[in-house]
Amino acid sequence: MIRKATVSAIALIATLASATADDATQIQWWHGMGGKNQEVINEISKRFNAAQSACALTPVSKGTYEEALASGIAAFRSGEQPNILQVFDAGAATIMNAPGATIPAEDLIKNAGYDFDREAFINGVRYFYADADGKFVGMPFNSSAPIMYTNTEAFEKAGVAPPETWEEFEEIAPKLKEAGYIPMTASQLTWMFFENFFSRNNIQMATNGNGYDSVEGTEINATDPNLVMMFEKLKEWHDEGLFGFYGAGWSDNQAPFEQNKVAMWIGSSGSFGGLQQTAEMPFSATFLPYWDGIEGAGTNSFIGGAALYAMAGHDEAQDKCTADFFQFLTSPDVQVFWHEETGYVPITNAAYEQAKAEGWYEQKPVAEVGIQQLSLPGGEWSKGYRLGFYPQIRSVEEREFNRIFSGETSVQDAFETIKEEGDALLARFAKTSG
Repeated sequence: MIRKATVSAIALIATLASATADDATQIQWWHGMGGKNQEVINEISKRFNAAQSACALTPVSKGTYEEALASGIAAFRSGEQPNILQVFDAGAATIMNAPGATIPAEDLIKNAGYDFDREAFINGVRYFYADADGKFVGMPFNSSAPIMYTNTEAFEKAGVAPPETWEEFEEIAPKLKEAGYIPMTASQLTWMFFENFFSRNNIQMATNGNGYDSVEGTEINATDPNLVMMFEKLKEWHDEGLFGFYGAGWSDNQAPFEQNKVAMWIGSSGSFGGLQQTAEMPFSATFLPYWDGIEGAGTNSFIGGAALYAMAGHDEAQDKCTADFFQFLTSPDVQVFWHEETGYVPITNAAYEQAKAEGWYEQKPVAEVGIQQLSLPGGEWSKGYRLGFYPQIRSVEEREFNRIFSGETSVQDAFETIKEEGDALLARFAKTSG
């Protein structure tokens, strides 16, 4: 039996705990993730709240990346924006060019009294969410790279090694087909074979410094002869049974690889965790190939995924809590936890070194491939792109890619259409921003 005094003491403790929680500065984090990733986000938020008493962070899923961005913009216009908004790579220009919408992450962190070292971040992450001068506007969060997963059994049967270049792919693909496999599939051609064609081959993707320098007069380099050549090759390989294209759906192109029908699948480094559960055969991974015949090719890829943006319009205490969370999020322990639980890369060199020291890559060597690719030497055009209305431009690309592989249009005509409609969207964005 509990004494009356003890009951009173327990009640007092509960009251004090409740008061402490109520006194904490409340901040919200809106994101576009579900499933396992949402569970890990919730756990990171709990750990942040438990690590200090001044701030209380509440994560809120807003559905998809696109829905999270739309919700955040609408909330800002009505003065009800969250403190932190997750925005995916293609939406970076939209949020960065919205007047007064965000506080640059680097400024926020420094204003809170923390040091900020740009060089602490891995090479492929360092520039994508920064401005033209290198200042971090967004805080990189779930970062990934487009890599080539390889079916170990298929390569053993064909007696060949995974390719480093597209020239090597052309040599080995017929042997993989003879061994009974579709040599290659790929998901999200917009990311793999459009954006990252430019990065891996160090070719300019758009004027005005890939869009970093100005929104005025920016045009997309969609008719670059090397890019057109890449898709003419893809169409040729498709017609010869060397490349399988099953539509714009991510899983449509991943599933045949998981089912042991395909030798190579180009997907996200962040897919590694899921593949461990779904693949019906042993697999490995290597870098996204490049064209050896293109001068300067072989540079690092653009990152995929999303960054976190500190939304403007909040009081000093809330901004300080947002900075505290960004500092917490980039700590090696938290980054290693996120990396190992989700498959996304650790964004700092310190976290990468910690994961190596703990032997993670000895257990899971595929988990290191994306980081290694992002850490390759960079080139003038492999730092990133900043294009307005790019989600809509991606939709134009997807439509035209479908028409290419269905035989409804030629590669040249498709890319002339992408350039014409893409440039029109960029011009419209320039009129609506600033």
